[in-house]
Amino acid sequence: MTGPVGDLFVEYHASLVRMLYRRTGDRDRAEEIAQETFARAVVAPPRNPRPWLFAVALNLVREEGRTAVRQARKLVLFKAEQPEHSATPDDELERVERIAGVRAALDALTDRDREALLLKAEGFSYDEIAATLGLARGAVGTTLARARQRLMAAYRGREENADAAS
Repeated sequence: MTGPVGDLFVEYHASLVRMLYRRTGDRDRAEEIAQETFARAVVAPPRNPRPWLFAVALNLVREEGRTAVRQARKLVLFKAEQPEHSATPDDELERVERIAGVRAALDALTDRDREALLLKAEGFSYDEIAATLGLARGAVGTTLARARQRLMAAYRGREENADAAS
């Protein structure tokens, strides 16, 4: 693929699919949404490509989410799912439970909080997060700080509920 969109594809495709996979929990769906995003870039080449591509992709996910059953959409933390060594069955069970806890905590957040955290995890600057999510640049730090607090509270609340149940 050559040309402006080809260059964008080479530069941003892997990162975009990774973020979409984390957002949707479905590798095939992430690839489809990324393809649609780049198809839209062919029609209307963006001037500020990275925020534009991610904003379009997130809008496509939101549109899809309005009609899809929420339960079918899972968030996946890519790094947490990569085993670093061969784990014992107990270690593997603990890892799976931690991942489920983080997913549940992320699902408890608003779309804006969840997307801000995912974009930050993807290496976006505050300016890029602001442009992607339509926030004022000055609101990004506050949004991220509050989103982190809400994520930790949701995760801890889930752990406390699990401890009380056992």
